[in-house]
Amino acid sequence: MEHLAEQLDAMTTEHRTIYIAGCGCISNAGDGCAETLRGLYAPVNPPSMPPEWVGTTLKLPLFALTRFPLHEPSRTIALLEHAVAEALAETAVPIAKLRKYRVGLTLGTTVACQLNNIPFYAKLRRNEIDTLEPLKRYLHLNSADRLREKYGFRGPVSIVSNACASGADAVALAALWIESGRCDIAVASGADELNRVPVAGFHALGVASSEPCRPFDADRSGLNLGEGAGAVVLMNEKTFRELMPADRSLRMVLAGYGQGGDAYHITSPHSDGRGLERAIRQALARAGLRPEEIAFLNAHGTGTRTNDFCESSLFARIFGPEVRFLSTKGMTGHTLGAAGVLELIFSMIMLREKRLPASPGFRRKEEEMPLAPVAEETAFSGHFAMSTSLGFGGCNTALIVGEEE
Repeated sequence: MEHLAEQLDAMTTEHRTIYIAGCGCISNAGDGCAETLRGLYAPVNPPSMPPEWVGTTLKLPLFALTRFPLHEPSRTIALLEHAVAEALAETAVPIAKLRKYRVGLTLGTTVACQLNNIPFYAKLRRNEIDTLEPLKRYLHLNSADRLREKYGFRGPVSIVSNACASGADAVALAALWIESGRCDIAVASGADELNRVPVAGFHALGVASSEPCRPFDADRSGLNLGEGAGAVVLMNEKTFRELMPADRSLRMVLAGYGQGGDAYHITSPHSDGRGLERAIRQALARAGLRPEEIAFLNAHGTGTRTNDFCESSLFARIFGPEVRFLSTKGMTGHTLGAAGVLELIFSMIMLREKRLPASPGFRRKEEEMPLAPVAEETAFSGHFAMSTSLGFGGCNTALIVGEEE
């Protein structure tokens, strides 16, 4: 994808302005964009355990969406469809009218539906299969294809599974499709539900916190997992002007994006943030922006020792000592494949509000940490914000969202 992005720099700029025509989200910060706006500035939902896990030996804090009912055949698909429906509704364009355009669908996810049949897999290993229904259900759980069937869109479809950068990469892929003229509109989404396997995996790695996570804090001890989904509707300029009202007062654009690989360690980022630096500088170059034009950064900020130090050091090197940044994972947990899209939407909300909430969970900076996140609600000026996403295997993605008055 990164090589393709570099090739596109030399291509025509006919589709380079990418508008964000709608967004939808659900996470521990809120159900829908309106509730999320309130939740970002006055968090009211503490970590909570999935009801069906209560009473088990698992004691780690989790950000379960206990208000969102369980769904069959897949909770991930239910969360995804919930967010996509809101994003499409926000465009105020009838679905029948959207179908006249080439609408692409991208989904970023890590485990999605793949781990929903653990008891079946255990029986399979023991050669004790008594029904094929779980297997049939699995084969029909292609989330992106389900969306295409539901809405009748005729553009390209892709699922991106690139660890914790999956959601951000789904947005970047959708942007590439629009820039290259492959589609006129793209719905980019990210979704993941809580599942025992990744919870156990992060615990085994020693990076799961036994208390609510505190990104960038001196006493941070790791991450909490959460669940959720986010979706944005991207349009090229021609389509946006055809479908959106001319008097729309504030227009949001995906101004830039970039990807870079560390090729350093299977689970840890490079200590110097080499891959993330490449992603950030590529995003700035594609947007035609200088570092000082970024009003704030919504960091990946998981609360692990290595991630937070890497980002703080790199932000200081690129953006200088006065840069504003925060992590929203202290109120949502790490939502894995959903994180990149959700945090892009959170950045859009903050950009519109022109104020940052205090970085949830942060209390004090450790001496070795170059920079600290905002510790109290902070007003700002400026028209661009950046969201960063880091994933296992050295995957790094940066997205820039901006206002067009």
